[in-house]
Amino acid sequence: MTATDTHRAIDAIWRIESARIIAALAHMVRDIGLAEDLAQEALVAALEQWPAGGVPEKPGAWLMATARHRALDHLRHHQLAERKHEELGRELEARQAIAPDLDAALDDEVGDDLLRLIFTACHPVLPAEARVALTLRLLGGLTTAEIARAFLAPEPTVAQRIVRAKRTLAERRVPFEVPRGAELAARLASVLEVIYLIFNEGYTATTGGDWMRPALCEDALRLGRVLAELTPEEPEVHGLVALMEIQASRSRARLGPAGEPVLLLDQDRGRWDQLLIRRGLAALERAEKLGGALGLYALQAAIAACHARARTAPETDWARIARLYEALARLAPSPVVQLNRAVAVAMASGPAAGLELADALTSDPALKTYHLLPSVRGDFLAKLGRFDEARAEFERAAALTQNARERDLLLERARTLCLRNAGTRT
Repeated sequence: MTATDTHRAIDAIWRIESARIIAALAHMVRDIGLAEDLAQEALVAALEQWPAGGVPEKPGAWLMATARHRALDHLRHHQLAERKHEELGRELEARQAIAPDLDAALDDEVGDDLLRLIFTACHPVLPAEARVALTLRLLGGLTTAEIARAFLAPEPTVAQRIVRAKRTLAERRVPFEVPRGAELAARLASVLEVIYLIFNEGYTATTGGDWMRPALCEDALRLGRVLAELTPEEPEVHGLVALMEIQASRSRARLGPAGEPVLLLDQDRGRWDQLLIRRGLAALERAEKLGGALGLYALQAAIAACHARARTAPETDWARIARLYEALARLAPSPVVQLNRAVAVAMASGPAAGLELADALTSDPALKTYHLLPSVRGDFLAKLGRFDEARAEFERAAALTQNARERDLLLERARTLCLRNAGTRT
């Protein structure tokens, strides 16, 4: 394996293991910022040692062991109060007795530690934007640039949020724990938002050469399912789980033979995972039975359910989807929601109706660099026979996206329109 291949392997492994390692370290040192620094030291050690010695047979366990050694060194070399030092020693011995094997530690305790990490990062002492950005950084393994794109925010702004958030948690000595009672309810909304953003980054990667990052989807789904057990009377938790289950059911059909993206209407629905669909529909039913108006995630789950229940693309109830997006826009006004509604309206009432709604969003500053706006407009324009305009929109969308697979797809659509237009003229 070349050094380049090893670095790629390390990056892939880090994406999968970093959240677990940081969570375990935070449990040890009770400081999220320090836990991330120690985890980064383990990553640096891997970058230094693996190119020469090869990737270990169990790379996640290697990183965990190295990170824990760094944590123990840190605790030994800092003059902690004797009582606290003894307390930490007893806790570490107890944890070792329960799970002496590093692989077991990764598997057995990861759920609890990840939940503690989420709720700590989502503590009310932080502004809402900082809670989400910090948790995405720590649990999703996302770069600052990827988080910025998820929020349609400037990268320096997001970087400052993360630094300040870690400093605030340390200064306020926020406990590393899952809250209870009223405090749990107060932090739940931001936790749900974070979990879904992690899922979305796995479902459609912001950057890089892969269309999907399945490990992130799996992490988000696992966290969502655990939360559903923790808060069985919260309809929005079940709504989020329903949404993720149904969306995850399409994963196999979203990639072509060469890893290229396959859009929803072109997917082979026979490849959709029926078990995940059944789980998602059951979670949606559970949310609905808890009563009250559907919330943000339950509404999106209801939209996903419309697709899941349609045996073929033409059978999709687009009129209902448009109504659900309208309800979603009233509940949580957003230009992205309005763009999705424009797509549904176009499918239900024709591309001209959809284009009118999409055109109204072109002046929205939040969508200035959002590649899906020109992509959607390009689709409408192509269906209306305005091929030159459509090609220009697809090329603009390709220039805005940072995902290589998506860029190839958009440029191919632009080339197809160019050839089609040339054939029309001849």
